[in-house]
Amino acid sequence: MSDVIIYHNPNCGTSRNTLTLLRENGVEPTVVEYLKAGWTRPQLEGLLQQIGKSAHDVLRVRGTQAHELGLTDPNASDAALIAAMILDPVLVERPIVVTPKGAALCRPADLVLTLL
Repeated sequence: MSDVIIYHNPNCGTSRNTLTLLRENGVEPTVVEYLKAGWTRPQLEGLLQQIGKSAHDVLRVRGTQAHELGLTDPNASDAALIAAMILDPVLVERPIVVTPKGAALCRPADLVLTLL
């Protein structure tokens, strides 16, 4: 499967484990280091639609300023969260994997196996 994409943070153990699982299953994905590449609004909105989650569902709180920015407030809009995620890509939980069978936030890492 050369049409597999992993939105990856090499400093994240779960992301590294997910990438290893893909490779152990014969998949060499396109690796997007989203902390370097950043996000666009259409890209994030498309990924959220593909994985069937809201921006609240993929908001990374641990190790970020999500709480200080008011992003953990249940009344914060998806639009506000997406805007913050574009400005600070670390606010997106990782890894997100897209395959021809679907897309998922792969936490825990073995969730990726359902996409193969």
